[in-house]
Formats: sequence, C-alpha cells, structure tokens
Amino acid sequence: MLFHTWPFLLFILIVYPVYLATRGTRLQCPWLLTASYVFYGWWNPLYLLLILYSTAVDYAAVLIMAQWGRRRLGLVLSIVNNLGLLGFFKYGGFAAENLNALLGWMGIPLAIPAPDVLLPVGISFFVFQSMSYTIDFYRGNVEKEPSFIRYATFVSLFPQLVAGPIERARELLPQLRGKPEVTWEDVTDGLSLFVLGWFKKVALADYLAVYVDEVYGVPDLYGAPALLLATFAFAWQIYFDFSGYTDMARGVARMMGIRLMLNFNNPYLAAGLGEFWQRWHISLSTWFRDYVYIPLGGNRRGTARMYANMVITMVVSGLWHGAEWNFVIWGALHAGGRILTRELERTAFYRERVPRCVRQALVFLFVCFCWVFFRADTFHDAVVVLKRMATGGFADPAFPLLMLGLIVSIWAYQFVYESRLRAWVERGPVTVALAAAMLLYIVLFCGSSNEAFIYFQF
Repeated sequence: MLFHTWPFLLFILIVYPVYLATRGTRLQCPWLLTASYVFYGWWNPLYLLLILYSTAVDYAAVLIMAQWGRRRLGLVLSIVNNLGLLGFFKYGGFAAENLNALLGWMGIPLAIPAPDVLLPVGISFFVFQSMSYTIDFYRGNVEKEPSFIRYATFVSLFPQLVAGPIERARELLPQLRGKPEVTWEDVTDGLSLFVLGWFKKVALADYLAVYVDEVYGVPDLYGAPALLLATFAFAWQIYFDFSGYTDMARGVARMMGIRLMLNFNNPYLAAGLGEFWQRWHISLSTWFRDYVYIPLGGNRRGTARMYANMVITMVVSGLWHGAEWNFVIWGALHAGGRILTRELERTAFYRERVPRCVRQALVFLFVCFCWVFFRADTFHDAVVVLKRMATGGFADPAFPLLMLGLIVSIWAYQFVYESRLRAWVERGPVTVALAAAMLLYIVLFCGSSNEAFIYFQF
C-alpha cells in the first residue's frame, strides 16, 4: 500500500479515528498492530508470516537473556536469525551466482541453484529495527518489553515499516506505552509534512525519473551533457523519493502523536563527506555506526584500524542496499573518499580559507560520481556512463527547463532554510502558503501515481 494512492486514503480514514478513540486504552497497541499488519499484508499476505516470525524470535531472544541469564545465547540467536533471513531472501541469488562463477573459473562442473524467492518489501528495515532491540538489551541500554503485542507494534508500526526511518526501541517503545498526546499542532504539522513528502514524490521524484530512466536505460546513445544532467537529476530524484517517503511517514506518525526521527537534513548542503553522512539517511548511518563501526573498534585502535573499520562499514552499508557489486563499489568509493578527505576537512585552511559553497560543490560532485554506480543497471553500464561523460561529444541533452527550474528552486529553498532567514521561512503563514502551493501543483499538474518508492527494493 503506497502513501500516495487511494487505498491508503481509505485505510487512514478508517484507522485514524479508531486510533484516536482507543488512545491510552488496552486496545491502542492491538489496533495499531492490526492496522500495521493490514498495511504490510496489502502487498502480499505471506509477508505477515515472515515479520511475525522475526518478531517472535527476537522477543524470545530477549526473554532468554532476561529470564534464563543466557545473554550471549540470546544475542547470537537474534543476530544469526536476522542475518539468516536477509541472507536467504536478499543475498541467496547473489551468493549462488558468484559461487557458480568461482566454480566455473576453477573448472569444477557444479552449479548451485539460486533460491527462487521474492524479496519481501521492507525486510532490511524491520529486521534492523528488531535486531537493534536485542543488541541494546544485551548492552543494557533498554529494558525488556513485557508485552509481545506492544513489541510487535514497535517492529511493524505502519508509517515507517517499509522504508524507515529505522527507529530504536528506547525512543519508540516508550511512546507506545502511554497515551500519546495529539494536539491541533500535531495534526496540522503532520498534514504539512505529508503534503511536503507527497509533493517530493509525485511532483519531483517521479518527474525526474522520466528523464533519468530514459538516459540510463541506454547510456550508449547519449552524449556527455545528457549523462551528466541525468546523473545530477538522479541525485535529486533519489533524495526527493526517499526523503519524501520519510516526510510522509513522519507526518502520519505526528498526526498520531508519535515522533519519528529526522532521517534527512538537507544532505546536498554538506560541506564534507563526513557531514554528508550525518545528513543522509541518518537512521541507517547511525545504525551502522553504533552496531558495526564502534563494535569493530571505531577510532579507538589507531589510524590504520580506524580506516579499515570505515571501509568495512561502508562496504557493508553498500551491500545492505542491494545484492549487486555496483552497490559494493558505491560503498567502497564513499569509504575511499572519506579516508582521503577526513584529515583535510579537519584543517583550519580547508574550513576557514575555502569558501563553504566551494566545499559544498565538491562534495555534491563526488556524491554524484558515486551515484553513477548506484543507478546504473550493471557495472558495464556504469563504466559506459563515466567514459562517455569524459569522451562523449556535445549534444543537446534535451533537459526540460521545468525540471531544472524545480531543482534550482528546491536547492535555493534549502540554502535559505539554513540561513538567517530560517525563522521567516518557518512562520505559520509562510508554511501554510507553501503547503497550499504544493498541493495546488499536485492537483493541477500531477496525475495519479502508482510508482513505488526506490527504497522499497532494499
């Protein structure tokens, strides 16, 4: 069920009034859990068996730690089970393909069949969210949740179930235990966030996708200008698409009196790669920091080990995005860029003598270079795109001026938002006017959209 479709409108018109009526009662979590399972089962009812199984195992793992005192056993059970689910559903085909290639290279006449399974929507998100609870309990950072229904609601809460943000138990579970306060400001701010996310998705991301898909579909046919513009357009497409989902998720949750974490903070205004990852997909970046980078030793064991930990973390992050070598390369490139620029970004010369706009441009260009591997269908296509960018002759990129105008307008708004004019932008009349303008644009210029969000495939 997509946020920007009629089925979701009917769904929320039923779910929301009943939620308001059951808030603070024993029916609050059972109703939210029922709604969340209907929402998730809309794609495929069989998915419910998977999320229920994952939830039950992690809940049992904490019981093993809390009641039996077998803390390591419970932690290992949770990690092995969750990574096993990801390995089977997400990486089984990738592993079989590469193992068969290795066997063929070694001259061994053996072919391992790849599992023919459909990747469940959102599995990477709810598995990470559930696993963080068991790890945090093992570390003593969160208390055991006595109610299985409440814990299952935490894992499957429908606004952020399929594409995040990946919430932590210590932040979300307490909000489900009491009676969330819903004020008129929550409702209006939530609706504004939802409209903003809707606009990002249908008016910007889906519009940019038309040009990006055409150019990246057959990169051999296009010259350098078109490929450059398509790459820049994809950078904004994936931002609008993913942050648009997050805005809608946070908006729906806000209307319910539930605060979800900020997942994007104008990442293309970052003046350093470290800052970029503090602004982009914040819930995932902090997840890998807390559960991969720091456990590996972080920066506590010398410079060489720190850089090695960076590489491992970013490569694993790339692999999390998809079972393709392109994603691994994307993660490795970001790791390399971070290693090469970390010390430079900390120097007084770079921070004080190089204008911030220049630093922002350099970061944006590097991020776009990495996006080539993320967006290209194959490694060969990525190489073709980069080669033709460097050697392809000039040709009319046929880039719609409206598309360029939308991107420039959004970028300019972000600069204003992070300037001294922010207080003016956040005034009630201004936000209402902007929301009304976006809604009017959607009604007048955007048809019905059933395009799934990009991150649903991860």
